[in-house]
Amino acid sequence: MSALLPRTAAEDSLGVSLPNRRSEEWKWTDLRRLVTAPYARKIVAARDADIDRLVASSPFASVKAKRIIIVNGVYDAKRSQLPRGEINAVVPLADDVIVGIGSKLEASGVSLVFDGNADLPVEIVHVATGAAQQAIGVRHTISVAANAAATVIETFVGEGDYLCNTVTEISLAEGARVDRIKAEVESPEATHLSHVIATLAATAMLRDFTLTSGAALNRQNGTLTFLGENADAQIAGTYLLKGRQHADTRLVVDHAVPHCTSRELFKCVMDDNARGIFQGKVIVRPDAQKTDGKQSSHALLLSEAAEFDAKPELEIYADDVVCGHGATAGDLNHDHMFYLKSRGIPEPDAKSLLIAAFAGEAFETIEHEGIRECLSAYAEGWLARR
Repeated sequence: MSALLPRTAAEDSLGVSLPNRRSEEWKWTDLRRLVTAPYARKIVAARDADIDRLVASSPFASVKAKRIIIVNGVYDAKRSQLPRGEINAVVPLADDVIVGIGSKLEASGVSLVFDGNADLPVEIVHVATGAAQQAIGVRHTISVAANAAATVIETFVGEGDYLCNTVTEISLAEGARVDRIKAEVESPEATHLSHVIATLAATAMLRDFTLTSGAALNRQNGTLTFLGENADAQIAGTYLLKGRQHADTRLVVDHAVPHCTSRELFKCVMDDNARGIFQGKVIVRPDAQKTDGKQSSHALLLSEAAEFDAKPELEIYADDVVCGHGATAGDLNHDHMFYLKSRGIPEPDAKSLLIAAFAGEAFETIEHEGIRECLSAYAEGWLARR
């Protein structure tokens, strides 16, 4: 619909018509209105010191892992440690996809192919630095062979005003498992757009967690399709937002076959004038009997001006299913605050402990203990990062 309107400066620079509130899926995040800068589509050089400093700022810097570094959308061979037998190629890509809408962003990425059980996590660190109002496009593919397993971390850090647009495709063969953890802790001036597309074969298992704490504007789409029976997916996320940050997540889980299980759990914290949005849709196809699909979103509002919008949807065409959804919103438990303060804990520290505890339920979906501890530490120190 936006194609019928005169193009904005941002649309001209990106070469794409941005979605707007006329579309039901985008009614809370009107990109045409919110993305206004003429983001340049070019490869920008960055200083070594800036790259190294930002890589070290990853919340998972202390986790033992193989690391692949992407700087301003370009693979950095000098700093990357390729996991032998697990990475197929570094693939340059063109004509990337901007959250499901055709774009002309030049993009590169990596194709990870896991044929066995990876002994260490693979962290892909995306760094943005060196120029204002640049557009960055990245596309990754993750393929896990039958009965293989892997842990993949996608971390986004940066500084300045830029637009980061990413696509990650995940393909799980029969009996495969992947634990994917994403941390979006970018510049407070940035715009982050992403789409994850996952397919699960029979008995495959997906554990997916996203921390959303950076960028002024964040829109994340997810599409998951069950292609084989007895597969299992758990998708969790945490928002830690303040100032005037805006984050919107839309997930579509498609139960196309019987006997599959899905869980969605989002714990969202908003302070100041921040706004969080969760849109979750579960589709159960006519032949997908014995489906077990549940979703829930819970918001913690730390100020009267903070806002949370939830739109849970169930689209069910089968009759032998167990499906449900729920959403809640509220402020900190004053009895808990009183208890902690009565034990001599200062109010800021007490608030941080309660925020970390609230978010901790989502962290518990992550199997790797070191990654969980890093996320808990980040959540506990979040309020102090002003």
